[in-house]
Amino acid sequence: MGGVATTAQQKTAAGEPGIDMQWGVKVPARDGVKLNATVFTQHGQKEPLPVIFTFTPYIGDSYTDRAVYFAKHGYGYALVDVRGRGNSGGEFEPFVNEGKDGYDVVEWLAKQPYCNGKVTMWGGSYAGFDQWTVLKEFPPHLATIVPAAAAHPGVDFPFQFNMFGPYDMQWLSFTSGVTGNSNLFGNAAYWTAKSREMYMAHTAFQDYDKVVGNTSTVFQKWLKHPTPDAYYDAMVPSPEQYKRMSVPILTITGHYDGDQPGAFTFYKRHMLYGAAEAKANHYLIIGPWDHAGTRTPKAEVGGLKFGQASLLDLNKLHTEWYDWAMKGGAKPEFLKKRVAYYLVGAEEWKYADRLESISNATRTLVLGSNGEASDVFRSGTLTEGKPGAFAAMDSWTYDPLDTRPGTAESEDDDNSLTSQRAALNLFGEGVVYHSEPFAEATEIAGFPKLTVWLKMDVPDTDLEADLCEILPDGGSVALTGASMRARYRESLRDAKPVPAGKLEKYVFDNFTFFARRVGKGSRLRLVVRTINSPGAEKNYNSGGVVAAETGKDARTAHITLMHDAEHASALELPVVKP
Repeated sequence: MGGVATTAQQKTAAGEPGIDMQWGVKVPARDGVKLNATVFTQHGQKEPLPVIFTFTPYIGDSYTDRAVYFAKHGYGYALVDVRGRGNSGGEFEPFVNEGKDGYDVVEWLAKQPYCNGKVTMWGGSYAGFDQWTVLKEFPPHLATIVPAAAAHPGVDFPFQFNMFGPYDMQWLSFTSGVTGNSNLFGNAAYWTAKSREMYMAHTAFQDYDKVVGNTSTVFQKWLKHPTPDAYYDAMVPSPEQYKRMSVPILTITGHYDGDQPGAFTFYKRHMLYGAAEAKANHYLIIGPWDHAGTRTPKAEVGGLKFGQASLLDLNKLHTEWYDWAMKGGAKPEFLKKRVAYYLVGAEEWKYADRLESISNATRTLVLGSNGEASDVFRSGTLTEGKPGAFAAMDSWTYDPLDTRPGTAESEDDDNSLTSQRAALNLFGEGVVYHSEPFAEATEIAGFPKLTVWLKMDVPDTDLEADLCEILPDGGSVALTGASMRARYRESLRDAKPVPAGKLEKYVFDNFTFFARRVGKGSRLRLVVRTINSPGAEKNYNSGGVVAAETGKDARTAHITLMHDAEHASALELPVVKP
């Protein structure tokens, strides 16, 4: 059950240990499948040490540099391909087998002569998810987990709040077969062209695997599960399993992390169901990072630049955490309280005892207009107290066959956080509201909530709300966004068609977390619109199975947003008062 041990002849800095490697180590799963591992240890290691492992569908070799780093800093490290990927046996079905297989890896590693019986994990995204799914199996020798940017099946993958997207097939092509496919995955021009091809032809989303040339049984299976149901529930911890968890946990996510909803779902559910002692040892870091930045921070994301304080050495922080959790070392100095978050604009780290205590007040801005809020130049208002204008409603029309919004989208997202392209290209498919300039700098940190009163003449449509800061010079900074498929306005688990012409309350409570010091003289801009993009599963408003809809099913939606005294539509902002 081993591989060939070789001593890596690396050039190391003075005083740094050399590294030994065991390639092709076969780890047995309980059903006889052999999982492939590459194991790194310090050259000449004289005593057993804790072992870290990364459990990945992206081929273990991708993480060799991380493995070498931690092996040089007092840990064994195993890069393990998940079932059906790389050199591991079996068949890969995303998110299904990692829990039990991971349990077997933990317990196998704990028995190896280089391990002292303490095992942990490292990784983000899928390798963040599988830390949670392994933990729910309670392997006795799993000492701690550090999930970064953890995807949560049934929340943010393979759909976000019940809305699928073309990225699903890009990811499934990345993980098809047994090889890495990283060049295919990273070919942005190809994936952009294919999603636009589907969008322009009004092809059913369920045929997208054929459009890209990779017919996928997994993709088709996912589409048969368009809501958080038992299929996804089995992949993640149950309330009872959260209650039983006892190991220290460090959760890492970012303001601009695409899997932020997943990371926070795991965190919040542990805070809701977990035992008091376990929750006291669950720490949270929220940096100004995108998805990849949750492992290697960058000073700029989407055209927005951050201060040097944002560039945490996360390898060092992981090492300090592992030292504390498994070697009796000091707790990382950075973790001054249980929640650490970066305040963009002030460019500093701040701390709180609980996620809920980051803000200490709520500022409510009421939507209003003179009856015309159709674009950034003729917008409605966001005011404290009563609406600042006189009309009772705004309205817009969404024609699913109108491809102008999609063709106006930029194919280059290098400035995604500072671009105003989307707001300037509504094409009448949404409404815009601006606040007055802020009289003083204001710290907004947390999860906003938007309540709007809507009526429409179709049984379903997809909606989004985007919030940004408009700087005194006219520039823009994206803050947060939320989305909703109208049929799930009451519950993500149960569809309820929209009754034609009936005024109903829609609560957008899935805005992403952000923390920013909004400057004096800045305004807030809120855009509420229907989703009409090549980057999303197209909802043709028929009320049927969205993935099966084509242009032939299209129904034009006429939507009215009320904001009179009896139906106050309002944005609630979490603020920090001195």
